[in-house]
Amino acid sequence: MATPTRLLRAQWLARTSLRSSTQRWQSTQSLFSNLEPEMKSRKISPIFDDLSPQPSYRLNTTLSDFLPSTAPPSTLPPTHPNPSILPIPHHLIYFEPTKRASSMLPDGTNPDQSPGDPFVRRMWAGGRVRYNHTNPFLLDGSRAVCAEFIRSVTAKGKEGQERIFVGIERRQATASSSEIEQLGAAQHDAQAKEDLEHRVRQRLWRDSEEDFGPCSVLETRNIVFMRSRTKEEAEVEGRKAKGKEMRPLAKAEWRETITPEAKLLFRFSALTFNAHAIHLDPEYCREVEGHRTLLFHGPLSYVFMITLLQQQLRKQGNEVVKNVEYRNLAPLYAHEPVTFCGAKTGEGKYEIWTETPEGGVAVKGSVVTEAGSS
Repeated sequence: MATPTRLLRAQWLARTSLRSSTQRWQSTQSLFSNLEPEMKSRKISPIFDDLSPQPSYRLNTTLSDFLPSTAPPSTLPPTHPNPSILPIPHHLIYFEPTKRASSMLPDGTNPDQSPGDPFVRRMWAGGRVRYNHTNPFLLDGSRAVCAEFIRSVTAKGKEGQERIFVGIERRQATASSSEIEQLGAAQHDAQAKEDLEHRVRQRLWRDSEEDFGPCSVLETRNIVFMRSRTKEEAEVEGRKAKGKEMRPLAKAEWRETITPEAKLLFRFSALTFNAHAIHLDPEYCREVEGHRTLLFHGPLSYVFMITLLQQQLRKQGNEVVKNVEYRNLAPLYAHEPVTFCGAKTGEGKYEIWTETPEGGVAVKGSVVTEAGSS
């Protein structure tokens, strides 16, 4: 009987072998002429979630063995009467789409964000997050909603080696009372569901990416989609990347090294409802993606970097993180040392980065802070 891994690998190999020669020589213009308007016009279903403290507590528990001063409380924090504010990086574990396995792509990723064949490999290239401290989320069990929009679609690279960069904007806000009332009917009536989703998108959408509107968190995820590659091609690309590894531009004022285990990757995948096989299946990583083992999550680097930064900010006063921009530059792997670093570069400005075992920069971020409430 075939194992799930072999079945998954067979699906991918079949997709590659069935790709017609016409697709291979198809001109860049014809390939992308309709891609951007089609993707930007997609009506992605908003995601409702309850702001329970439990997921946040479980993330703190997951981090506690790897970072200093993050020991979790002995019991779950109470929801009432004094709910805590959602910790800044913890928005990543809320508002993830809950789809049937049959609705996902063969690698376990979300089809709503994918340009489709032949761009079957996906990596998290970076992103931007803005926090609205005048309207924060409270972990009080209330219902909230995230509306997801595709802001940008860009093709880069020469013909045959193009990469598709997709900017996915996620606008997160407390659900309105009318939206909560309509949820019941939307569970059983297709038209009611369509009407509700339309109203949510209209309420949260803003022409300007800088405009919070009613939102507490604005996040842009930059995802790059690539063509499939052989293991040999992956090895060549890996050697090229290692030869041009970026070095830190600032001297680290703090640094923390961990060796991530498969358990850590699994728990973060579970908390984010992320079934991407590159974090879960070593054989898939080697045979399909050409990586030597499980990949460390790009957003998990973000969580570690921001958590460490906030520990430093608490030592210095009442600064809070306002805006973060970051890029994932090189892969990081399970069972290999990963080092998180940071330094202050100006008034209310910080650089944060993650280093490979060789000392190169794998993730690079810039942070702007503001004064918090006293």
